[in-house]
Amino acid sequence: MTVIQKSVWNHLMKVNRTITTSKKNSDTATVAPSANTSTENKNWVSYGFDYKDQQEDTNVHHASYFFSITLCLVFGGFAWAYAPDVHMRDWAQREAYLELYRREKAGLPVIDPNYVNPKTMKLPSDSSLGECEIII
Repeated sequence: MTVIQKSVWNHLMKVNRTITTSKKNSDTATVAPSANTSTENKNWVSYGFDYKDQQEDTNVHHASYFFSITLCLVFGGFAWAYAPDVHMRDWAQREAYLELYRREKAGLPVIDPNYVNPKTMKLPSDSSLGECEIII
């Protein structure tokens, strides 16, 4: 049978309902509980914390994950994110603010146009530069 034939056949079998004329439609069967049924879960697999008590094993499992995830990762990440700058990444910016404050207090311009003394600089002469383009 092809796939279409199978799907049509399955649909017809589900739609087609049989009607019974039997008078036994209200009969029910009950099963008596056996004496050897136990209350412990036979399919229980331990998390590795307690191999005898399922409740204790589950409690320790949940507590360990709570402490490891919530306390270590969340609060540890918070402490790491807001810790002081131990690697001195922001040192240049702090130093710039201190230098700006010092220059403003002394009445100096913020940026000195003669940061390097022009008398100490040795520049090439115009003849040695030739026709090189000078970009300022």
